[in-house]
Amino acid sequence: MANEADKILSAFLKRLQKNAHIRKALALVLLVTLLGVAAYFIYEILPRNYALKITGGDILSNRHFLAKSLQEEVASNGVSLEIKPTAGSQEALQQVDDGKLDFAFIQGGLDLPYPNVVHVATVAPELLHFLVRPTIMDISDLRGKRVNLNSKKGGTRVIAKQVLEFSGLRDGIDYVESNISTEELLTMRPDRLPEAIVITSFAPSDVVDYIVKHHGYKLLEIPFPSSLALRLGWVADSKILAFMYNVQPAVPRTDIKTIGVNLRLVANKNVDPRAMFKVLESLFSPDLEVRLKIKMDEKQILTSAGYPPSEGTKMFMDRKNPLFSNATLDKIKALFGLLLSVGSTLLVIFKWFRGDALEPEKPATDDQLFIDYIAQVLAVENAYSERAVQGQLNAQEAHDFDVKLSAIKTHALGRLGKANFDNSQLPQCLMLAITDTRAKMDKMRASQV
Repeated sequence: MANEADKILSAFLKRLQKNAHIRKALALVLLVTLLGVAAYFIYEILPRNYALKITGGDILSNRHFLAKSLQEEVASNGVSLEIKPTAGSQEALQQVDDGKLDFAFIQGGLDLPYPNVVHVATVAPELLHFLVRPTIMDISDLRGKRVNLNSKKGGTRVIAKQVLEFSGLRDGIDYVESNISTEELLTMRPDRLPEAIVITSFAPSDVVDYIVKHHGYKLLEIPFPSSLALRLGWVADSKILAFMYNVQPAVPRTDIKTIGVNLRLVANKNVDPRAMFKVLESLFSPDLEVRLKIKMDEKQILTSAGYPPSEGTKMFMDRKNPLFSNATLDKIKALFGLLLSVGSTLLVIFKWFRGDALEPEKPATDDQLFIDYIAQVLAVENAYSERAVQGQLNAQEAHDFDVKLSAIKTHALGRLGKANFDNSQLPQCLMLAITDTRAKMDKMRASQV
């Protein structure tokens, strides 16, 4: 049964092959398919521009300034970033997860379950600033006081509540939470400001600087960052340097301990990895470091990552790997084998579509071929003479010229048995030219010894 089926299929294919109209139609379909594949690969390698959305939180935060600086830096790299302010890291994460934002700068410690969010980079640590009235000496003095934790959708509130809870202070019982935005804080009457204000920012912070100098607030030390770090992986033991925000009176008077929280860049998982790669190139560029006056260590790119690393991050990290590593060579070999297989398949298909192959026309004579051989011999002689006269000919070059002559002779002899000539003297002229050139080369070589 199998043999009978093979015969039927073979007969059907032969009938198709003999039908010129069917062959042309199939050839057209194949051509369009191949052109489509070629166009796809060309499209993939062409440089492209991206228009994406990013947030750095509220417009007075250092993250917004970072987003603004990144926007200007990455514009020359083919990425246009539109900055969208948000009320805080939690709102930013929600919008990234929903696809309303492509990127967001968020603070660490907010490992909330968002399936569409991926980690792009850990940027640098932000410091938790506890601004308090001068009468408050330590964190226990916050009992019965109003403590501003910024937006309810912000990450600062989440971090600060954990710090206060670790200190034994309960919301609504030991202190009163307020959620005044940074913009409102800067415009409020001094007598209406809360007794304590919590701000997460790089140091120095412009907002903290303003509140200290215009309203007389000081910075409260958080004495237990190391202990808290043992419980919470995102906490780092950090400090705010003495005189950071004022000299007279000193704010703070001495170096004080505080909590460092790594700032992260996250993205929606559907953002093109190549766009992420371009953003990372600009984020870790020396120009941006100089502009921000912040040291961003590329080696810490995955530190305390709360979400899966993005494909763009992996591409960025792999960019310094050796070009010809074993893995790369294996890929090149596999690609080369694939190209050979595809080429062989296309050749078979082309012959089938073409129908009965025509014998290629043979050239009338081989005179021109042997004339070209003679011209090659003369070119070798001239090149050899030029190098010898300049005194630049070494033993390796002399050997290479001999090899070229031998190769010309070998090709000519291989062709001679099936060649047709109008001028039957051409082979003899070629051999004489080779012999004469070799003699001249030997003579010049001997004169240089």
